[in-house]
Amino acid sequence: MNSIELMQEYQEKIGRRESFLLFVKTDNCSVCDGLSPQVEGFEHAYSLPFCTANAARLPELADSLLLFTAPVVLLFHEGKEIHRFARFVPIGELRQKLDELEEGLYV
Repeated sequence: MNSIELMQEYQEKIGRRESFLLFVKTDNCSVCDGLSPQVEGFEHAYSLPFCTANAARLPELADSLLLFTAPVVLLFHEGKEIHRFARFVPIGELRQKLDELEEGLYV
């Protein structure tokens, strides 16, 4: 997964109206550590970019996205958030939403 280290990187992706997955984690989060490899495992199956950001190191991103917990998986289509999974992410539902995004069902 590509790492977003600066708020500007996130804003550029949104400005380019990209479709992508954003996995937001934080430090010392066992749920984040457990979920991360599962989400990364899907990356090879989809053409959209998978990105990660650390809310503890980039608090302005967490603020702008109104994130109050971690982990959070956000799906973006054409620069707009279309789905959000927070804390406990149902993997089957995430895969379904990724399939829908990949198949262009969010047009």
